[in-house]
Amino acid sequence: MRISIWPGAGQSWSGILEAGRHAEETGWDGIWIADHFMPNTGPGRDPLAPTLEAGSLVAALAAAVPRVRIGTLVYGNTYRHPAVVANMAATVDHISGGRFTLGVGAGWQVNEHQQYGIDLPQTRQLLDRFVEALQVIHGLLRTPRTTFAGEYYQLTDAVCEPKPVQDPLPIMIGAKGEKRMLDVVAQYADQWNTWGLPDVIAHKSAIIDRFCAERGRDPKSIARTAQALTVVDGPLPEGLPMPVIGGSPAKLADTFAEYRAAGLDELIIPDGFLGTGAEKLKNMDTVLSLVRG
Repeated sequence: MRISIWPGAGQSWSGILEAGRHAEETGWDGIWIADHFMPNTGPGRDPLAPTLEAGSLVAALAAAVPRVRIGTLVYGNTYRHPAVVANMAATVDHISGGRFTLGVGAGWQVNEHQQYGIDLPQTRQLLDRFVEALQVIHGLLRTPRTTFAGEYYQLTDAVCEPKPVQDPLPIMIGAKGEKRMLDVVAQYADQWNTWGLPDVIAHKSAIIDRFCAERGRDPKSIARTAQALTVVDGPLPEGLPMPVIGGSPAKLADTFAEYRAAGLDELIIPDGFLGTGAEKLKNMDTVLSLVRG
């Protein structure tokens, strides 16, 4: 099972770079950056907290950190035209020497859309638009020219050059919806990502397998990735909407074993509960040692 770090984009560039370089030097497998422009609304959240932009961060990390894989977790489809995303992805793949994973999702965070005047359609239209975007991205990154006549996107003999270093550049889809989105994963993803504890991962992964069978696709061709908030040593916070693991190194080790048993290919660790500075780096070392056994 691969292990990757997710530095929060709400910290300074120097803090993100420190975490990334430490991950590179100590044997982690990847660095992931979330795509948001501001914190989500909610109790205890500062609506004015600074947030760095994901596309700029992955490009900078691609140049500054020379070994690990780098990816977006995940680009919100509503924020950029998919042709722009395809060109951004190809560029970062060249900067990194072929180490980029393009993570994409349908888009969801309401306050970003409201503040910036970006349309956030109802669920059916949102997903229809996302499927069209995936077709556009596949075409531009993997074929010489793309003509596409969709409801939301129209391309005419379109090019994306240079193509990525990787052939193909892996596309990861962030998805949890069991009725439609996991079927989209079965159709278009090289990797799948969601939040979840091991039992959730096993359950949703089995649904992807079923959709793959219906689509005539080998389920082993889709890597499974997930994340959970991680506490190395201390009480687990209560009342959070996201899954939390840990509390002690022993509990973390047990949970990592459960993720492996669930068939997880890569576990992504958000750094939000790992501390700052030297404490964060020490906790990263502990997590890595527990995963590597």
